[in-house]
Amino acid sequence: MDLKSTLRQIPGFPKPGITFIDITTLINKPDAFEWTVNELYKPYEGQKIDKVVCIESRGFIFGAPLALRLGAGMVIVRKPNKLPADTYSYTYELEYGQDSVEIHKDAIGEGERVVVVDDLLATGGTVDATMKLLKNFDCQVEGISFVVELTFLKGRDKLKPIPVHSLVTFDSE
Repeated sequence: MDLKSTLRQIPGFPKPGITFIDITTLINKPDAFEWTVNELYKPYEGQKIDKVVCIESRGFIFGAPLALRLGAGMVIVRKPNKLPADTYSYTYELEYGQDSVEIHKDAIGEGERVVVVDDLLATGGTVDATMKLLKNFDCQVEGISFVVELTFLKGRDKLKPIPVHSLVTFDSE
């Protein structure tokens, strides 16, 4: 499947100089959505994965069916003050300010094997912050998966040595 042609590209959104990769054109096509989930599953097929850690909010879309396919639980990473129980929090720097992500303190058990999922890897700031959150747990991160990777932003470099899997890459703006 040519997944790249299924994605809509919107120049100048959310601001000039940015080209937004819109996944809604992918998820509204059942065959493309199913293919995507199947491809996200392949790197972990036959492995025991206990939890799929999904990053707010589009990561939930792909992480939920992947967790079901893997027979794993789903863990959500959210922006501050969105989770109801005790959380770990991590604040990180953005180009113009700061942002934070949180995870429930009881989300992952000792020794569990986890996979991290999000829709898109750009600079890697949010997923790197998620990896910092996961250091609060005695868990093993088996891989990080994305539907789309903007390789020219080199976000993958922040995630070494964890294996990174992406289905579609864009090599320039």
